[in-house]
Amino acid sequence: MGRRRGRRSATAGAILFGTLVVAGVAAPRLASHDPYATALPERLAAARPGHPLGQDTLGRDVLARVLYGARISLAIGAAAVTISLLVGAGIGLAAGYRGGWLDEAVARVIDVLLAFPGLLLAIALAGVLGPSLGNVVVALSALGWTGYARLARAEAAGLRRRDFVAAAEALGARPGHVVLRHLVPLAAPVLLVQATFGMAAAIVAEASLSFLGIGAPAPLPSWGAMIEEGRPFLVVAPHLVIAPGIALALTVLALQLLGDGLRDLLDVRDERR
Repeated sequence: MGRRRGRRSATAGAILFGTLVVAGVAAPRLASHDPYATALPERLAAARPGHPLGQDTLGRDVLARVLYGARISLAIGAAAVTISLLVGAGIGLAAGYRGGWLDEAVARVIDVLLAFPGLLLAIALAGVLGPSLGNVVVALSALGWTGYARLARAEAAGLRRRDFVAAAEALGARPGHVVLRHLVPLAAPVLLVQATFGMAAAIVAEASLSFLGIGAPAPLPSWGAMIEEGRPFLVVAPHLVIAPGIALALTVLALQLLGDGLRDLLDVRDERR
């Protein structure tokens, strides 16, 4: 029953997320207007033929900006998760396999960093570094690696006591070979699930930073920045907030469904028994 539910959830999430990815990649073909082209006489115009989602405060086509905004959100989310995963998994696996003082030191560093609210630290870093896509990725990765490191460390600490690890070491395998050949494949499922949820969190964090004006610089069509621009006009032009808000909600929903489904399908706890 759990696997059937997981398969349905993963399929629904994958289809929805894949649709959003395709929409972002194909934005130049799907959008009939330049997302940066202004038309002040038509500012705040409601949906109509030619502009199915209306126009914003500068007369720019909202549909085009939502589609191009998908590129920014997905690219930043993927970059932040990739960096966090590689750094966190590498540190965590090394610490969990080695044990001793290295394991203790990494555990204490993780505990200290996790004591800080992640979004507040990202806001502080992005504020210091300035608004740019690269700085957003740095700000999100600065603390994002800790979750992957904690999971990888726990996995490695449990796996290093298994017989196949002892057999590999007895045959003269080097630590790097043991980690890459034996620990990484077994730790991959739990890290993959974490990465799925982590990407959803990174996309929401990027939207939050852009909403505050310290994320994607103007005039880039970030969903968070679009929501902030439309907030003062919520009564007279609700489409300015609704369109990017729905896009953001659908992206997070797709990744949550995909993550829940993968967790049930991979059944990591049973795999380790």
